Amino acid sequence: MQEYLQGLNNAQREAVLHRDGPIMIVAGAGSGKTKVLTTRIAHLMATGVDAFQILALTFTNKAAAEMKERVIHILGNNEARNLYIGTFHSVFARILRAEADKIGYPRNFTIYDTDDSKSVVKAVIKELDLDDKHYKPSTVFNRISSAKNSLITPEEYMNDYGLQQEDMRANRPMISQIYTAYCNRCFKNGAMDFDDLLLKFYQLLSTHPESLSKYQRKFKYIMIDEYQDTNTSQYQIIKLLGAMHENVAVVGDDAQSIYSFRGATIENILQFQKDYDEVKVVMLEQNYRSSQNILNVANQIIGNNKGQIPKKLWTSNLEGEKINLVRTATDNDEGKYVADAIQEQKLRNHFRNADFAILYRTNAQSRSYEESLRRMNIAYRIYGGISFYQRKEIKDFLCYLRVIVNPNDEEALKRIINYPARGIGKTSIEKAILFANEHNIAMWEVLERAAEYGYRANTLEVINNFVIMIKMFQSELQKKNAYDLAVLAGKQTGIVKELFNDKTTEGLARYENLQELLNSIKEFTETPTEDGELLDKSLGSYLQQITLLTDADNDKGESDVVKLMTIHAAKGLEFPVVFVGGLEETLFPNAMAINTREELEEERRLFYVAITRAKQKLWLTYANTRYRFGNLTQNDPSRFIDELPDALIDKSFSGGNMRNSQTNHWNAFDKPKYSFTGAKKDTRPEKPAYLVSTPVIKLKEHIPTPGFAPSDTSNLHAGQKIEHQKFGFGEVIKMEGAAHNPVATVKFENNGEKKIMLNYAKLRIVE
Repeated sequence: MQEYLQGLNNAQREAVLHRDGPIMIVAGAGSGKTKVLTTRIAHLMATGVDAFQILALTFTNKAAAEMKERVIHILGNNEARNLYIGTFHSVFARILRAEADKIGYPRNFTIYDTDDSKSVVKAVIKELDLDDKHYKPSTVFNRISSAKNSLITPEEYMNDYGLQQEDMRANRPMISQIYTAYCNRCFKNGAMDFDDLLLKFYQLLSTHPESLSKYQRKFKYIMIDEYQDTNTSQYQIIKLLGAMHENVAVVGDDAQSIYSFRGATIENILQFQKDYDEVKVVMLEQNYRSSQNILNVANQIIGNNKGQIPKKLWTSNLEGEKINLVRTATDNDEGKYVADAIQEQKLRNHFRNADFAILYRTNAQSRSYEESLRRMNIAYRIYGGISFYQRKEIKDFLCYLRVIVNPNDEEALKRIINYPARGIGKTSIEKAILFANEHNIAMWEVLERAAEYGYRANTLEVINNFVIMIKMFQSELQKKNAYDLAVLAGKQTGIVKELFNDKTTEGLARYENLQELLNSIKEFTETPTEDGELLDKSLGSYLQQITLLTDADNDKGESDVVKLMTIHAAKGLEFPVVFVGGLEETLFPNAMAINTREELEEERRLFYVAITRAKQKLWLTYANTRYRFGNLTQNDPSRFIDELPDALIDKSFSGGNMRNSQTNHWNAFDKPKYSFTGAKKDTRPEKPAYLVSTPVIKLKEHIPTPGFAPSDTSNLHAGQKIEHQKFGFGEVIKMEGAAHNPVATVKFENNGEKKIMLNYAKLRIVE
C-alpha cells in the first residue's frame, strides 16, 4: 500500500482510489475533505497522470495554496507546482488573459472589485438622468450580478419578459438599459468585474469551439471543492469542461449550502447523479473535529430539513459536555455574559483568546460583544470589516498602479488624475468624461489628445505632464518587477511624500498602511518563482492576485484574539469554543428568509454550520429584548431552540426552566416571574449578573436644523462633522463594517459615542 493511503478511513480511501468516471464525495462537517482531495490528487499523479492535466477549483486562494502544499509534501517533489489549483475566479482570469483577444479584450484587462463596479453603475445612472435614490447603485449592481451569474447577457435580459415584469413591479423599468450601458463602459475601459470572469469564460468556451476543445483536452481530471456553493455559471462551465472525459469529482456537503444570496444553487449537488451516468457516491460521515454531543445536536437539527442527502455524523472523539443554552434580559447582557464566560474559561481551562469564536447572524450584533470584550480588556478581531485593500490611501495608490498597467481603466483614472492635487479640477475631469462618452473613446485617449479638446493652456500643460508621467511608468513595465515599479510610482507621483508630511495620528496610520502595502509587494516579488505556466512577478500579476483575495486569504491566524464574525464568514473554520448569539425569531431565523420552506431550510443549514464549528464547547444564547434599527424589540426564542434535544442541553446558565413542560413549546416571551419595573419596593430575587438590566440613559433632546435633509453617506470618512436627527451634532471617529453595511462610530457633542448603521441612519454632513 502506498504510504500516503495510510491513515485514511475506509470511505476516504474509497474516494481517493476512484480514478476514472464521475464521483460525488459527500463530505460532512469536519470529515477530512481537504485530506481526501489532496490525497486523491497525489494518487492521480503517483499513478501516471500529468500535473498539467489536473484542474482543482476552490473558493479561496488560501484553500488552494494549502492543497498544493499538501500534495507537494505527500509526493516529496515539486511536480505539484504545475497543477492548476485555484479559485474559480483566479484560474479563469489566468486563462482569459491568454485568450483575451478572442473575446475582444486586452490581455492587461483590469479586474474591478465591487466598489469599482458600483462606481461605474452610479455614473451610468447619473448619465441616464435617473434618480439614484430610487435606482440605488447597490440594488442595481446586485441585480446585474445576479443576471451574470445566471449567464444572462444584457440582450437576453432586455428580451426576457419575466425579468422585465419584475423590474416593472419594482418600479425600476430602466435596469436593462443600465445593464447594457454598464457592460459597454466596462468593455471600453478594458475591465471585467468578478462576475465577468465567469460569464466571459463561459462565453469563450461556448462560442469558440477551438478553445473549448483545447481546455477539455488539457484538463482530463477536474475536481471541485465546496460544490454545494457553486452557482449556475460555475455549474455550466464545469459541464462544458468535463464533457469530453467526464472525470469530474465534486466534494461538498448539501447540509452546508448557505450562500443562495450569492447565487449558489443547492440543486447542483442534489442532482449531480442525474448529470452523469454511473456516478460513484462516497459518504464521509466520520467527524474528526467535534465531540459526539455536539454532533448529536447537529444531526438532530439538520434532520428537520426535507431537501437533503441523508447522512449522520459520528466521531471516535470523547462524548464531551452538554451544549449550554443561555437566556439573558437584553442584548447588552448577552454581550456581558459571553465576555464573562470567555474570561472564566481562560482561567479555568487555560484557553487562549484565539480558542474562542463568537458567531452571529448579522454584522450589527457585534456591538454588544465588542463593548463587553473591551471593558474586560480581552483582545478581539472582527472579520468582515473594512478590508485593508479598501482603505482610501491603499486604494489611491493601487489605482495609480492600475492605470500604469491599463490606462483605459476609467474608474482608477478618475480617482488619481488630481491626487495629489496637480491642478486638474472637477470641471476639467467632467469635460474629459463627457468627450469620451460623446466620441465613444476611452478617457485616457482624451487626455492624450487634450490639445484637440479645447483645454486652457495651464490645464493643458498639467494634463500633458500627467500623461508623460504615466507613460514613463509604462515604459518600465517590462524592465522592473512589481516592487521596483511601485516604489518609483510612489516617489514620482508624490503620494508617499504627501502621506509622510501629514503628522496627525490618522496621517501616520495612513503612511504606515502604505508602507505595509509596499512590504506586501516586496514579499510578492521575493517569493520563489514556481515552475510551469505560473504567474510572473510583474505589476499586472500582483494586481490580479490582490484583487482576487478574500478575507479568509488575508487571515494568517497569528494573533491571539477572540474572533467575531457572521456565521457565513465562519464556514470552513473551526474553534475549540464557540458562542452562537441571537437565537431569536426574526433574527435567527432571519425575518427576510422564512417566506418559503427552501429559505427556512437554508437558515437551518446556517444553524447547523454554526454548531459544527465547535470542537469542545458550545454556547447558544438569546436575549428577551434587543435594540434593532433604533427600536427596542421584545423577542420570541428561535424556533430552532425547540428542535434541540433536551437530553443534550444544559440550561443551568439560563436562570430557570425555559420550556412549558405540558406543551413542550416555547412561551411567547418566556418572561421572568418578577417585574423589572414599576415596583415601589424591590421584592425581586437576586438575579445572576448576566440578567441585570442596564439602566436606561435618557438622551439629550436635539431639535434638527430647519430644512434638515439627509446627505449621501457612501463616502463618509473619519473626521467629518455630521448632524443626526436624534443625537445631534458629532464627529465621525472611525468607519468599519462591510462595504455593503458600513458602520460609523460618531462622538456626539451631547450624547456620547455611538455606532451608527449608515444603511438606516439619516445623517446630514456638516463639513
